[in-house]
Amino acid sequence: MGDPLPELSRRRRQLVLAICCMSLFIVGLDNTIVNLALPAIQRDLHASVTSLQWTIDAYVLVLASLLMLAGSTGDRIGRRRTFQTGLTLFGLGSLLCSVAPNAGCLIAFRMVQAVGGSMLNPVAMSIITNTFTEPRERARAIGVWGGVVGLSMALGPLVGGALVESAGWQSIFWINVPVCVAAIILAARFVPESRAPRARKLDPVGQLLVIVLFAGLTYGIIEGPGHGWGSPEIIGCFVLAALAAIGLAIYEPRRQEPLIDLRFFRSVPFSGTTLIAISGFAALAGYLFLNALYLQQVRGLSAMEAGLFSLPSAALTAILAPITGRVVAKRGARLPLVIAGIGFIVSGLLLTQLTADLPLPLLFLPYVAFGIAFGTLNAPITNTAVSGMPRAQAGVAAAVASTSRQLGVALGVAIIGSVVTSRITGPFVTGFTPASHLGWWIMVGCGRDRSDDGYPDHEPMGSAHRRHRGGDLRDRRAQDSGDHVMTTETAGRAWQAMRSLVLEQHDRRAEVCQALDMSFIKVKALYKVARGPLTMRELTDALATDKPYTTLVVDFLEDRGLVERTRHPEDRRCKIVTITEKGAAEAAKANAILNAAPEPFLALPADDLDALDRILGKLAVD
Repeated sequence: MGDPLPELSRRRRQLVLAICCMSLFIVGLDNTIVNLALPAIQRDLHASVTSLQWTIDAYVLVLASLLMLAGSTGDRIGRRRTFQTGLTLFGLGSLLCSVAPNAGCLIAFRMVQAVGGSMLNPVAMSIITNTFTEPRERARAIGVWGGVVGLSMALGPLVGGALVESAGWQSIFWINVPVCVAAIILAARFVPESRAPRARKLDPVGQLLVIVLFAGLTYGIIEGPGHGWGSPEIIGCFVLAALAAIGLAIYEPRRQEPLIDLRFFRSVPFSGTTLIAISGFAALAGYLFLNALYLQQVRGLSAMEAGLFSLPSAALTAILAPITGRVVAKRGARLPLVIAGIGFIVSGLLLTQLTADLPLPLLFLPYVAFGIAFGTLNAPITNTAVSGMPRAQAGVAAAVASTSRQLGVALGVAIIGSVVTSRITGPFVTGFTPASHLGWWIMVGCGRDRSDDGYPDHEPMGSAHRRHRGGDLRDRRAQDSGDHVMTTETAGRAWQAMRSLVLEQHDRRAEVCQALDMSFIKVKALYKVARGPLTMRELTDALATDKPYTTLVVDFLEDRGLVERTRHPEDRRCKIVTITEKGAAEAAKANAILNAAPEPFLALPADDLDALDRILGKLAVD
């Protein structure tokens, strides 16, 4: 058992945010600079295009494979300790990369760097999530977090171009070392140690299956054009990846504390966020990879000049990310994601018209569109991924989101790079541009996937299922009560009930959520259990939600010591949720604030409750 993060002053919280953002900055800066330095690395180390792909994907592959382990490790042994360990390994890996004598060593040292990188972003996001507990403040903090992505992208081309031209590509790795040292010292001084209240067990089998899945899939895609898609080696990689995926689907649900909690993906918002992250970051990776080669290898620009051309998209990302964070806090994730999808489509369509002699000023239009797209993408992904999770599982949830991003980067470089490489005919300078058109069409497809998403506006995790499951439950309950419909009289009674029992106590309910430090759905669940023990199914029906979301709510309450689950004496497969002494005290505290019966908003006939429930769903504090 560990202690929760202590309450910090606003200034201290902002300082913690700044320290955590340092890790994101160096990782984002490293990714941008490495893409910009690929032509210089290719010339100096005599690397092939495939080796350049592996320079990116070896890092991303290890990073994506270990993010889940890093997130749960931070929750288990301490987030600050894990964060500092990651900074140490990332700095050491960067130092080794700077002295790599050939492409093979560079790829190996990038993997060392990735081990450290895997401990940075998800653990830092977990620290932020546990530091900023108020939903809107958290959304704004995540907006700043997204803005740092844009800042690293904006500075990356400029800093990278200057370093590559003045000191060689090795210097792009040197720059990480002092930043890592500073972040380690500041974290030790200002970031409090924290961990999950209940330690999670390690899952070595699940970790191995994740590595096999990602490695098999990425290797098959990158090496497919060279070995032949029908070769036994490539087919074997894809079969191995498929078997690993099946193994995860079978093995993980059987574990009490799995590496990847597949229940998360039963939630429509969370699984939708995962797909959005994969496709959006695949578009980003393809854009950076193709753009660096086009500007420097085809158009003959220097690294510094190529960096200046990338500045519009990077600057827009830096500007729009914090603004998007505030929009997500007020209006939800849908609008920013639709804008991102449209931006990817516009940028990709314009770049499909790319030629080797296109006037360079015309490139700014697709670059601006891409900057708008990526600037509105990152904040809603991160906020949706972590906001619906219990704070004790914030590290795992953030790791899932980060894994989705890195998997998208790996697949983007692998798929787009392989497609373009296989279509190049003749010399690279003349054959690359027409071959790249299909890669840009793939980016259009990623954007279309975003613009078509029917993503919910400002719903807590599980509410999409809750609408369907709750609607089905109400329909069945209405049929059982004699096909009752919501008449004008019933609606009037529900409206009066809402005025007297909800609107007049709305501020008190917000006060309850703040006093108990939990969302209103969790307060509601606590009230339900306080009235008497309930099975998980009964509690799910009582909350009108879905089983995975109810399980997460109960996990949260159990982590707080407010409820406990025991086996049903007659059905061992069924669990009963009962209130603890501490939970009863918390329910009494909430009741004292409300100054009413434990469930005043539910003190209505069943038919009136159906009408009121639709309204409460919009007003509940989350």
